[in-house]
Amino acid sequence: MPRRTATMLASTLVLIALLCAGVFFPVPYSEMSPGPTVNTLGEADGEPVLQISGHQTYPTTGHLNMTTVRVTGADYRMNLVEAVYGWLAHDSVVVPHETLYPNGKTEEQSTQENAEEFSQSQESAKVAALRQLGMPVASRVVVASVQKDSPAEGTLHAGDVIKDVDGTAVKQPQDVAKLVTKHKPGEPVTFTIVPAKEAEAAEKARREPTATQRVTITTKKSDEGDRAIVGIKAGTDHTFPFTIDIKLADVGGPSAGLMFSLGIVDKLTRGDLTGGRFVAGTGTIDDEGKVGPIGGIEMKLVGARDAGARYFLTPADNCAAAASDTPDGLTLIKVGTIKDAVKALEKVRQGATTGLPTCSPN
Repeated sequence: MPRRTATMLASTLVLIALLCAGVFFPVPYSEMSPGPTVNTLGEADGEPVLQISGHQTYPTTGHLNMTTVRVTGADYRMNLVEAVYGWLAHDSVVVPHETLYPNGKTEEQSTQENAEEFSQSQESAKVAALRQLGMPVASRVVVASVQKDSPAEGTLHAGDVIKDVDGTAVKQPQDVAKLVTKHKPGEPVTFTIVPAKEAEAAEKARREPTATQRVTITTKKSDEGDRAIVGIKAGTDHTFPFTIDIKLADVGGPSAGLMFSLGIVDKLTRGDLTGGRFVAGTGTIDDEGKVGPIGGIEMKLVGARDAGARYFLTPADNCAAAASDTPDGLTLIKVGTIKDAVKALEKVRQGATTGLPTCSPN
């Protein structure tokens, strides 16, 4: 066989071997791509995303779209060819598998965590929206969760309202841990609570719960040190002056908080926030209306642009990354609070876009 032919054959075989290796050899990466966007002022699966009863609502126009990101599952093993294609593609991002599923987190665990974060983001969106409108929102400290096989299991339950610990009133969730850890492991601690069922009934009846109970629990030593614990996580629950329901399935995580809160403000305000414009955005939100950063900003920008958005409300801490690769035709608006967002939407509505707070890559 001539040397040239042998060389070409060997090169071809090596190329085939490399291609086969690329197809079958898994690499420790995952992929993020643009997910669907949903207008918080509109419908999803045939019903309104925001459902408000017990208070006057007003017609809305335009779009206030929340944005999402699709990710490959925890058990999916990307091959080298897919990874290279993802790195070269503009509408997807390849990241280390550990970024999406740290410490060996399973897909089921990730889904549960995202569901809990999504639920909390809805609660905070309601609080932030009503406070933006000057409406009263009562808050209370509750048992958020009870650890299995802990001293509190069977005595305290998720949703129980914690009024005091050892006679000292609690006003913030962190107060509970501070009061419990004043004890030594093995010592008793006494909680005054309103049982979850009574608290729920009182909320439905729009009254303050009155049926309190005193329960005593013997503390134990934490697995992480010598401090005393009872095995609960305290959180905050709120009592709203009317009913606000957010209906949106198959979405998780906290990043829709800002857009939910703006949708609520729009529905409860005469006139409309957008002036008929197509606005999308993202960002977590807390009870005080502060907007926090999110992941996957690049993919959310692509998804918003593809859906038809002209403006994108961008958390201040995501601005630099967003501005470094902004899709054509999309104007980024920098926001740090819900108040910032409402003011910016007023400018959008009036067409005064030259004064908008925008993002820069630095």
